[in-house]
Amino acid sequence: MTASAKGSSSRRAPVPERGSAQATREAFGEALLELAPEHPEIVVLDADLSKSTMTQGFAKKYPSRHFEMGIAEQNMIGVGSGLALCGKIPFVTSFACFLAGRLETIRVCAAYNRTNLKMVGTHAGVGIGEDGASQMGLEDIGAMRCLPHVAVLQPCDGEETRQAVKWMVRHIGPVYLRLTRQKMPSFHGPDYRFEFGKCDVLWEPQRQPKHYQATIFASGGAVPNAVAAARDLLPRGFSVRVVNACTLKPFDDEAVARAASNSERIVTVEDHNIVGGLGSAVCEAAAQKGLAVPIVRIGVREFGESATPEQLYARHGLASPNIEEACLRNLS
Repeated sequence: MTASAKGSSSRRAPVPERGSAQATREAFGEALLELAPEHPEIVVLDADLSKSTMTQGFAKKYPSRHFEMGIAEQNMIGVGSGLALCGKIPFVTSFACFLAGRLETIRVCAAYNRTNLKMVGTHAGVGIGEDGASQMGLEDIGAMRCLPHVAVLQPCDGEETRQAVKWMVRHIGPVYLRLTRQKMPSFHGPDYRFEFGKCDVLWEPQRQPKHYQATIFASGGAVPNAVAAARDLLPRGFSVRVVNACTLKPFDDEAVARAASNSERIVTVEDHNIVGGLGSAVCEAAAQKGLAVPIVRIGVREFGESATPEQLYARHGLASPNIEEACLRNLS
């Protein structure tokens, strides 16, 4: 059954005004500066990357609360865990691939001991572009999701990032926050309220049909292309909605059940390895709830390369035409 799209428009404007795009790592840096006066227990640890992780502003304004650990992420995690046990709220920051590469230290220092450590991995996915494979965090979500007691977040824009960081400061326990190098369009306005453990419907036709050809679950850097795909399919007569998954652990199983109730299929899109990330979380939720819905996973299946973000998204099947095809392939 194909729902007519004539006269339909988006529920929420997915094309932001010019100049509103912002990398989520930039929003993270702003959030730290905003929260610092109210929370003197916040401290920041860097591994020689404060300019890239956007904590340089915090270091300049609060030099006694910023610790430059050098190229020694393992030591940084240990020191940060010690500061957490002393009552501080430490944010340890580096590229996502370098943090996840110290998994054995995170496992014991943060997860096993349930320390109040906030881990921030920037430059996630192939979306970082020309820096190449050695700098691309593509396995970090899978690594962090398998650790007990660690919450995993991946916001899709600046507003969601700022609200997620505020939640992290209130939350007691280890958290991993995954951020983009590239600028992201703004999908959430001032009325948005971040809810930990919940997905939100980011885009759907204003005239909501009883039946969708697909529901797309997207997270982080892949969200703009998912929204673009849904928008492009609407005038062609296909109704597709986009669900934003900011919390990747614990995952919102009920959101998957709701999507399955009136969707011909579910499509997951992520700038991460196809194993262990968003697609795996959605499949796990569907299996646990016994949902009989086809799920098409789009993600990275090999190592990255050096090219522009747009070229790499097309190369790895994350561009909007690839997502459109996944929504419509083999429809009866």
